[in-house]
Amino acid sequence: MLRRRVLRDDRGAAVVEFTLVSILLVTLFVMVMQVGLVLHTRNVMVAAAQEGARFAANADRSGPDGVARTEQALRQSLGDDLVDRTQVTVAPQTSTGSGAPVVGIRVQGPLPFLFAAVGPLQITVEGHALDEGAP
Repeated sequence: MLRRRVLRDDRGAAVVEFTLVSILLVTLFVMVMQVGLVLHTRNVMVAAAQEGARFAANADRSGPDGVARTEQALRQSLGDDLVDRTQVTVAPQTSTGSGAPVVGIRVQGPLPFLFAAVGPLQITVEGHALDEGAP
């Protein structure tokens, strides 16, 4: 009789259930935060590359001016630590389907992680604008 009562006793089960469920919830929360961080970083890189390409496409500007403008925009949004590991270059000369020249800025940087060191994964984005200074 005493043995049956001990086997059916639920005391302490809530602590075990809370521990198991909280581990799953914290893991899910960290994964959602990681996805949000990567998407934010990518969107900032795209916006900075587009801004740099538009700046370089002005009639009195060149590709290096666009690179400097892109790096400035990245430093304001992402901080110096991440931008120091990011490469900003002028993309190879391209043109639209009608032959209009296009200025491009390429941004390649590390994939940010919440708690782990940055690995070999990279984010690469490009921004393009019609070249106003072309004949």
